[in-house]
Amino acid sequence: MTKMRVTVRIATAWIVVALVSTSMPAQTPASSAPSLDALVRAEITPFKGKVYLFARNLDTGVTYSFNGDERVRTASTIKVAVMIEAFTRVAEGRAKWTDELVLTKAARYGGSGVLPELADGLRLTLRDCVNLMMVVSDNTATNMVLDYLTTDAVNSRMNTLGFKETRIMRRIGGGGESKEGKEPDNKRFGLGATTPHEMVQILEKLDAGDLVSKTAAKEMIDLMKREQARYAIGRTIWDVPMASKYGALDSLRSCVAIVYSKRGRIAMAITVDDMPEVIWSVDNPGYLLMSRLSLILIDRLKSSQ
Repeated sequence: MTKMRVTVRIATAWIVVALVSTSMPAQTPASSAPSLDALVRAEITPFKGKVYLFARNLDTGVTYSFNGDERVRTASTIKVAVMIEAFTRVAEGRAKWTDELVLTKAARYGGSGVLPELADGLRLTLRDCVNLMMVVSDNTATNMVLDYLTTDAVNSRMNTLGFKETRIMRRIGGGGESKEGKEPDNKRFGLGATTPHEMVQILEKLDAGDLVSKTAAKEMIDLMKREQARYAIGRTIWDVPMASKYGALDSLRSCVAIVYSKRGRIAMAITVDDMPEVIWSVDNPGYLLMSRLSLILIDRLKSSQ
């Protein structure tokens, strides 16, 4: 009888071990975990539209690119270049933040912002208009700033700073064409053109204090941190600081941002274009894709891929 009891107890123990083993998830060796590229492509492959992406961990220097050197339409992300020209002009003493700009019918354009709701003749300072342009992406304020600076001046500044691909073609809605905007091949870009790679370079120089001056660069980053829409990059992580500018245009969505995460300062620029449906919703598929991609980049863009 004693031997039989021992046998039963041993068999029962093996059954328990087997049940525990099968109920626990299999541990994937670190070496076989999906790569950053595999994770990004898994998100992009089923997406209906084209995707362009470049990202860099500013602390480690590690980068990731998916069509990152292709020229893309900017939508409102070109306002970053306009902001840089405004800050530089003031730093040079060729403009003052207190200079008055007047709201006119010619400058009005809808889409985003508050100025289209206000009466003609309203006087705002240059700084007021730049703030509205960046914080609420006010299109009318942008046109008022462009009428003051000129589109050619913005492009000349980008060229001087070494950014050869980032160009504004005209005012929002039309008019004020730049020299580049008059070139037939550039008509396809609409408001502006850039590459995700170059946008990240601009963000990196801003964050490092290498554009205009350290004081001005910090002011620009702080201004971008106050953008009131977080529809795309960083959509689900409101507690993480981020300096950003988003853009939307028919079948296009774009966003450029520096996410100040615990894993590092992750600069990224993502554009999605050629989506089959025009959906004016905060739940646009392009926004949702950029949100998912940003989480992957924040998590995986560390010292290695």
